[in-house]
Amino acid sequence: MTIRKAVLPVAGLGTRFLPATKAMPKEMLTVVDRPLIQHVVDEAREAGIEHFVFVTGRNKGVIEDHFDRQFELETTLKEKNKNAEIEALARDLLPAGAASFTRQQSPLGLGHAVWCARDIIGNEPFAVLLPDVLVQAKRSCLAQMIDAQKELGDKSNIIAVEEVPMERVHMYGVVGVGKTKGKAFEITDMVEKPPREKAPSNLSITGRYILQPEIFDILETQPRGAGGEIQLTDAMITLAKSQPYYGLKFEGVSHDCGSKLGFLIANVAYGLARDDVSTEFRAELKKYLG
Repeated sequence: MTIRKAVLPVAGLGTRFLPATKAMPKEMLTVVDRPLIQHVVDEAREAGIEHFVFVTGRNKGVIEDHFDRQFELETTLKEKNKNAEIEALARDLLPAGAASFTRQQSPLGLGHAVWCARDIIGNEPFAVLLPDVLVQAKRSCLAQMIDAQKELGDKSNIIAVEEVPMERVHMYGVVGVGKTKGKAFEITDMVEKPPREKAPSNLSITGRYILQPEIFDILETQPRGAGGEIQLTDAMITLAKSQPYYGLKFEGVSHDCGSKLGFLIANVAYGLARDDVSTEFRAELKKYLG
């Protein structure tokens, strides 16, 4: 079955970026000249996603406005013959009816945020993309995952993973590695932030998932886990008892934009990859680096 829908949890408070996020959602922070959420939507569109479900919270209306038309702006651009800008805005605009917005009234965790999208997703497999994570890749990370699922079967669940140093495994969700299946492998275990000596591998969960709709039934009664929140990882562990889970080591580099350092690195990496600014940007960086 084709993956047509994606859930994007955007209800978080972004406390690590205060005061910048006091009045602006963290998902609207820009990497070069595109908001984080736009980068993630770009990745999903490249993978063929047709419908985007944004799970929002209070003060997130600007995200909805971002994916809508702004007639005053378009009129001003037309009057000034800013045709290139008009075309760029048109390319980023989602088709009518391609976006849904639902509220997560209480901050009860990622699992709860995904569960809030249940009625819009319905009874079909779907993707989850965390806007905190950007993945630079020639072929989008989600597209690679969808390619893998076509080989693995419609009832497979897939998690994007990447290697991290063993001394940092305690900072991530980590998976156990089983038999190889094409470009993917069977996941034998999922552990949230394990101590180094108990980690099943050094492959961390990267913030991209393809999940089967049965996850919603589990999330509905899932007890609260770490941090008093409903954890998606806990629900996936339960579902893995009845459905196969696979890990995919994607080709590309991820950036954790939920941290200040990761956000700064992402701006550098994306800036250096941009033909319109890379040459001058590189020269300026050299001045600071000595």
